Amino acid sequence: MKIDRFEDLAVWQKSVDFATLIYKLFDGTKDFGFKNQIERAVISISNNIAEGFERKTNNEFKMFLFISKGSCGEVRSMLYVARRLEMINDEQFKDSLSRSLEISRMLSGLIKSL
Repeated sequence: MKIDRFEDLAVWQKSVDFATLIYKLFDGTKDFGFKNQIERAVISISNNIAEGFERKTNNEFKMFLFISKGSCGEVRSMLYVARRLEMINDEQFKDSLSRSLEISRMLSGLIKSL
């Protein structure tokens, strides 16, 4: 099956859902440095998938997918800090961590398929 638009990629859709969740989760956070960093990292996941897809070459797409994967790891690392600082509760942490791991696995699978 050939995909013509990045919007049709399941990993892009899940990463947009994840970004929306993270933005809402940290909406009231007073630590603006933390909030800005996690928001920048999470939005980078879907944006790099889109940018790489639009480049129309597998090598460039792969490079951007690796960047997305790195951003996903950055978000995951920040989630651990957020939990330790009690910015989020256990349920929010586990849900967010699970989503980030799923996206990371999907990115790995897409990279391997190219």
